[in-house]
Amino acid sequence: MSAAPSELRLHKDRRTLTVRFDDVAYALPAEFLRVESPSAEVKGHGGPKVLVPGKKDVTITGLEPVGHYAVQLTFSDGHRTGIYSWDYLAELGREQPRLWGTYLRNLAEHGLSRDSATPQAFGCGGGCGSGGGGCG
Repeated sequence: MSAAPSELRLHKDRRTLTVRFDDVAYALPAEFLRVESPSAEVKGHGGPKVLVPGKKDVTITGLEPVGHYAVQLTFSDGHRTGIYSWDYLAELGREQPRLWGTYLRNLAEHGLSRDSATPQAFGCGGGCGSGGGGCG
């Protein structure tokens, strides 16, 4: 289990959250945090992960501590059900290039966009009318 970050800072534009652990810092974009939310809504309610398009302009509107182990983020699109543990934030920081690349490829494969013109979540895998194909 990761120790609590030594810094958790939301930038003035509310588009980037800096998470600093003792020896490393990660600048995590709001869009990335939103589409990789640990919520059941995004993780697929036990089924396949859900591809969430149209979040390019999302911002973080709130940060609320959850005990001594996590933070709950509120986004400008109203999403606020994911609890981001310190371990998960560290994982997102370490894996950001790979996860972001996979996200962009999945959007392209499904004909979706980061722009807010496509706001609906899209199920990946066999469920949610996706027509197959994985998202992860």
